[in-house]
Amino acid sequence: MATVSFTQMKHGTREDYQLLHQHEESFHGKTAQRLLAELKRQGQDSLDGYPISRLEHSLQSATRAWRDNANDDWIVAALLHDIGDGLAPQNHDRMAAEIIRPFVSEEVTWVIEHHGAFQMIYYAHHIDGWNPNDRDQYAGHSYYQSAVDFCERWDQNCFEPDYENQSLEFFAPFLERVFARKAYAQKTIKAGEVSGLPIINHAL
Repeated sequence: MATVSFTQMKHGTREDYQLLHQHEESFHGKTAQRLLAELKRQGQDSLDGYPISRLEHSLQSATRAWRDNANDDWIVAALLHDIGDGLAPQNHDRMAAEIIRPFVSEEVTWVIEHHGAFQMIYYAHHIDGWNPNDRDQYAGHSYYQSAVDFCERWDQNCFEPDYENQSLEFFAPFLERVFARKAYAQKTIKAGEVSGLPIINHAL
């Protein structure tokens, strides 16, 4: 396999970087596959104490989003929102947000980036020195309610051992579609737009 001629980037030639660009395009095209592999790993290497694995939690979250008729952005975000738990447990929300940021709406990215703070309303009062109202610092933000709704509907309630979630294979096409998008396209990012979560008619 051809390789570049340099050992320091500043010495690279146009031919070197054209070669790398070709390889990068192919590599980028396999992002969804690598994410699926990491999610699958979370089925075996998971945080103890919960009744289900982190993979099962993510599948349950994505399934609830799918059953609420959410779009691809929200479904993929739900699937990946805790993917950083194993590698960046102290800032897993930000890690997940950076993974999806180029490919989903700004609103969805913001919700995932801040869902850790919004989740604290459910449990932080049980831990000394933690603030259950940490989300209050974002009061007035245009995406605030979307984050509240995400945590309530698709995160804090996703620990049921008997929930019939869809499989990881079911969600593979969702990942493939989202990560095949052109990165940072304006029509995808929709900066400043608020769509919120799908409205559910609880009377049905």
